[in-house]
Amino acid sequence: MPAGSPPRAIVPVLIFLGTVVAVISSLGAPLIPAIASTLGASLPNAQWALTVTMLVGAVATPVVGRLGDGPHRRRVILVVLGIVTLGGAVAALPLGLGWLIAGRGMQGVGLGLTPLAIATAREVVTGPRGRATIAALSITVVAGVGLGYPVAGLIAQVGGVHAAFAAGAAISLLALGAAAAVLPPAAPREPRPLDVLGALLLGGGLAALLLALGEGGHWGWTSPLLVAFLLVGAAALGSWLLWEKRTPFPLVDVQLARGGALMAHLAALLVGVSNYLLLAAVPIIAQAPSSPRAGFGQSIVVAGLILLPFSAASVLSGRLARLLADRAGPRFVLPVAALVQGCAFALFALTRTDLWQIFLVMAIAGLGVGAAFAAFPAQIIAAVPAHETGSAMSVNQVLRYVGFAAGSALTATLLAAAPPTPGGAPGSGGYVALSCVGLGVCLLTALVTFAMFHRDRAPAGTPPPEAAVSMGGRPA
Repeated sequence: MPAGSPPRAIVPVLIFLGTVVAVISSLGAPLIPAIASTLGASLPNAQWALTVTMLVGAVATPVVGRLGDGPHRRRVILVVLGIVTLGGAVAALPLGLGWLIAGRGMQGVGLGLTPLAIATAREVVTGPRGRATIAALSITVVAGVGLGYPVAGLIAQVGGVHAAFAAGAAISLLALGAAAAVLPPAAPREPRPLDVLGALLLGGGLAALLLALGEGGHWGWTSPLLVAFLLVGAAALGSWLLWEKRTPFPLVDVQLARGGALMAHLAALLVGVSNYLLLAAVPIIAQAPSSPRAGFGQSIVVAGLILLPFSAASVLSGRLARLLADRAGPRFVLPVAALVQGCAFALFALTRTDLWQIFLVMAIAGLGVGAAFAAFPAQIIAAVPAHETGSAMSVNQVLRYVGFAAGSALTATLLAAAPPTPGGAPGSGGYVALSCVGLGVCLLTALVTFAMFHRDRAPAGTPPPEAAVSMGGRPA
């Protein structure tokens, strides 16, 4: 990084990039019922318009993080934004479900930008402003979702499904222009070779497991095809872990998953699963034909607006989590966040009789998810060297997106397994089953994070000042 002050617009542009990533990644969620209706597809098949984005993002994140951890960060960010823009254009064309899913897969490459934005902020923005920027970038992952849902719903209501993806392409193009104008070059560093075999093993393993999870109900849970995909996925991911430990230039440095970073990584995976169980299910129940506890018959715009409380609460939760850390200690932040999110699932299981209850469910979920996501950077930055920030955050992003993809695929499976309503929409039993699974994941998250805090805490010394990133952007 050349000497001198960073451009004044660097922080707004970084926040904008983080928001665009969140909006684009979640763009398919409120549109799933409309995609199924417009293209004559089943809900489980249409759900791949969301799942594939997360799947590609899980693989692209470490690749983009590794490429951008060297001197070519600016070029990598611009190329990725170009791919995202092209993917939005492909999804906007009325070419059928296959092309739409392909375009959404291209957009998934953009999910690897958030770790690079955090690494850029750590390099060029110092002091309290830098800590606030890093915390804000983490929160945009969930806050941007609430922004993208109603905007996508409004555009789709007026111009159709493909118009919403065209708007996403336009926003990506705007982000590309802003990044080209403002982003500085990265600090000179020796480039590292890309672990192609690691990327192939990770992508193949995740794809096999997600296909098994998403299509198990259609194939049959005891079918040889399902068993084969599970075995292939497990073998590929096991081989990937062994390879990453032995190769001198790993795609994902699993050795960075230690101490506070390990706790943050496990929590990211579990919170990702529970997060997308609700984010994928709520737009479906909102738009399903009116049925007791299984559908409200609302427009796609209303389905998008339901996510606004989620977005607002996720932003607020960063400050609330900081207060909790100051008063009760940081060991309580992630467990309490998981329990709050669990309350949302309990309410979702017991109510669903009035639309306002769904708004309340999403507000409570936003408090829990936002607090957890705001806490992750502090745990990770305190545990890894400064020059590995991009790679370590990429590990966390990978596990988030694996959780997102699993939650999306699992939602389709759980809802499809329940007896449908007379109108053919998912029945009430599917939402109850989904709530029970989500509550179980939240309880597991709370137990794991609380139990690991003391065991994985460094026995002596304090983290460097830049590592003390608290929820809400102030020193912990």
